[in-house]
Amino acid sequence: MGEAPNRVEQAALPEVLIGVGVLALAAFLAWGATGISAEAGYAGVGPNFLPWVVSAALAACGVWLLWEARTGGYRDREPPSGADKGDWPAFVWVSAGILANAALITTLGFILSCALCFVLAVRGLRLAEGKGGGGWRQSVKDAMVGLLIAAPVYWLFTKVLAVNLPGLTSTGWL
Repeated sequence: MGEAPNRVEQAALPEVLIGVGVLALAAFLAWGATGISAEAGYAGVGPNFLPWVVSAALAACGVWLLWEARTGGYRDREPPSGADKGDWPAFVWVSAGILANAALITTLGFILSCALCFVLAVRGLRLAEGKGGGGWRQSVKDAMVGLLIAAPVYWLFTKVLAVNLPGLTSTGWL
């Protein structure tokens, strides 16, 4: 009869899986980088440079995570905080914000879709903290904050960096 795995091996399995997952992600990004042109651009750096750097950094992190897992697990970590189970309503609110942003960015423009994403995500984060989502007054405040964050970002990217982001109008200001 074979021996049952000891407690250290059982505890390290999730940590090993995290390391393997990071290595798999690094390999996937490296595979994607092979399809990007290597033609040198400004200062001799081509468009595939950054994906290769990210792939290499992820691979190094994956190897480090595997080494940590196999040599005693993640040391000196704090016990997990938070609830025992996931907060599904909060997750749904945050996910709805991200999905709404992705779906509406070409229709509403960058500023309004990001502000909507902010409103929905903040509501979910408040619910996760147990503070309640807030009423209409709080949603209006959140919308104003979202607009105050998204508008300067949009203007910085479109006016200063000349990055083409979807706008609501053709003026370039909304």
